[in-house]
Amino acid sequence: QGLVIPPKLAPTQVVIVPIYRSDEERETVLEYGNSILKELKDLGVRVKLDNRDNYKPGFKFAEHEAQGIPLRIAVGPRDVQKGNVELARRDTLSKSIESRDGIGTMVQNLLDIIQNDLFETAKKRRADMTSEVDTYDEFKKVLETKGGFIYAHWDGTAETEELIKNETKATIRCIPLKGDTTEGTCMVTGKPSKQKVLFAKSY
Repeated sequence: QGLVIPPKLAPTQVVIVPIYRSDEERETVLEYGNSILKELKDLGVRVKLDNRDNYKPGFKFAEHEAQGIPLRIAVGPRDVQKGNVELARRDTLSKSIESRDGIGTMVQNLLDIIQNDLFETAKKRRADMTSEVDTYDEFKKVLETKGGFIYAHWDGTAETEELIKNETKATIRCIPLKGDTTEGTCMVTGKPSKQKVLFAKSY
């Protein structure tokens, strides 16, 4: 379904898509959409209004979804009458009908929520995909059955790193500057190791 971009990174954080069937509806809906556009811009939100007439709303929805724009606001004639908007989150694909009043504050809060939710999901996925091993056999088993990142002791030599790479295709991704610096023994050679380093395969 395309990209999912965190709000802080997204070039466009919010897109407003007007929905109308006649010239009269177009004028009313665009006026309504532009008022939201101005309110959000005044608050520093990176927002655009998609007023292209040569594409239907469904096409626009799919395009903006694929581009990863965090939040979509759809407005139609009924929304104008009722003073509502439809909000759609890119990360969860959930939709909700909200009041036009206070839309600026609501959008700002929702962008913060999306940012935090994506960050927490990424942290959990990283934790779930990170293992810690003490032996070379464990190392190989985790690589074959689970994959992801593996913390293991290494003796600090290029020769051992090359051996591990040749036998398993895993390489050192980083030597952590912080965290557990407990000394141990290299999982391959048994020589002293200052701390565990992070291995992974490239895919």
